[in-house]
Amino acid sequence: MNAAEQANSLESTTKIASVVGLFKAQFPDVNTDLKPWANDPDTRELVDPDSIDIGFHLPGWSPRYQCRSMLVQIRLFSDPQTQLRRTVGLEVAGFSHQGEQWRLSTIAQWQFEGAKQPKDDIAEQLRLFCRQTFQLFNGAD
Repeated sequence: MNAAEQANSLESTTKIASVVGLFKAQFPDVNTDLKPWANDPDTRELVDPDSIDIGFHLPGWSPRYQCRSMLVQIRLFSDPQTQLRRTVGLEVAGFSHQGEQWRLSTIAQWQFEGAKQPKDDIAEQLRLFCRQTFQLFNGAD
């Protein structure tokens, strides 16, 4: 779900702003898009209400990133007993005008998949961002 729509409390707004800050600390040239999904019925049907989705756009296509835009999806689990929302996984996908170029998922091996992949230093920065996002949402445990 668009991050702008998930910013419905002070806590979630603060965490979303912190995620943007973490990403921009690694990739200062990106522009942030808190509404990466279109607001039409077909798109709405595909949107996961238990995720926070943020788009990040580079100034242009980059050979180091092998993309022009990145979509970050933070997958959440809401515990009905404690009312806490915890991160269960992140997915980061890189897109160019040709569509999705690569994907990183923290669900399994934290490996990149796709036809084209970012350079090693960019890949490590993305993994660091994912670790920091887990820390932000889930604390030190």
